[in-house]
Formats: sequence, structure tokens, C-alpha cells
Amino acid sequence: MSTSGRDRVRLGEDEVAALLAENLKVQVAANGHDGLPHLTTLFYVVRDGRIAFWTYGRSQKIRNLERDPRLSALVEDGTDYFELRGVSIRGRAEIVRDRATILEIGSAVVARMAGVDSLEALGDLGRETVEKQATKRVGVIVHPEKVASWDHRKMT
Repeated sequence: MSTSGRDRVRLGEDEVAALLAENLKVQVAANGHDGLPHLTTLFYVVRDGRIAFWTYGRSQKIRNLERDPRLSALVEDGTDYFELRGVSIRGRAEIVRDRATILEIGSAVVARMAGVDSLEALGDLGRETVEKQATKRVGVIVHPEKVASWDHRKMT
């Protein structure tokens, strides 16, 4: 595709924000100990314009990110070629071990997964579940260094 073609399908900042708000899952690739990508899919939220998620602190992805914080992240949707759109981010992971921030990220992720505005809508059970899970989890904030985006709907 020519430079003008890439420019034509590139998303603007508002379109990137809308795509991230509409989707729930991000594919994250971290560098494994053997140098090969370790790819996982996680539920996420956007905090201060950055993708954030929580995961088990002893997971392979966290061990990989502790060794090498570089990662790639992909949020995409569409089925047909002319519906495809996405945001690909290359950047660095900030591993969050502060309990209050882990609770914030986890609460927001769980609320988003449940389709509610806040964890309070899920009552005591939701809060208790997040608090229990937070003891085993860490937060991760993706700090973008390079962002690529596309929307093939702009081609038609």
C-alpha cells in the first residue's frame, strides 16, 4: 500500500480512543526467555490514555516483562477485510505492585467485563472478589512508543 493509502486508512486520535473504548480484549506479546514472542489475550481498560490490565503476578507474561519490559499490544475488530480496524502499540510495560493501583485497575477491568459503569454496581460480591484477586495480581500499564492504526472501512 502506498504512503497515501496508509494515510487514508490511519485512525485519528479520537478514532483510536473510540476503538479502544468499544473493545474489551487486547493481545499482548512479550519476549519469552528464548527470544520468541509470548502472546496472550487480556481484558483491559484505558487509564490516562494508556491501556492497563491486571494479571497474576507469577504468570509467564509478568516473568517475561520483568526480564524485558518491551511489548507489543493489539486491539482489533472486524470480520470482513473491508471491516478490519485496529491499533497496534509497541512500547514498554510498567508493572504496578502498589495495592491501591492494582485495586483500581482490577475494579475497572471487572466492571468493564460485566458491562457496568463501576464495581459498585456489582455490590459486595464484586468488591470482595476483586479484593481477593488483588492479593495475587499485579497491574500493567502500557507506555506506547510507536502506534500504528488502520480502518479498512475507509477504503470503500
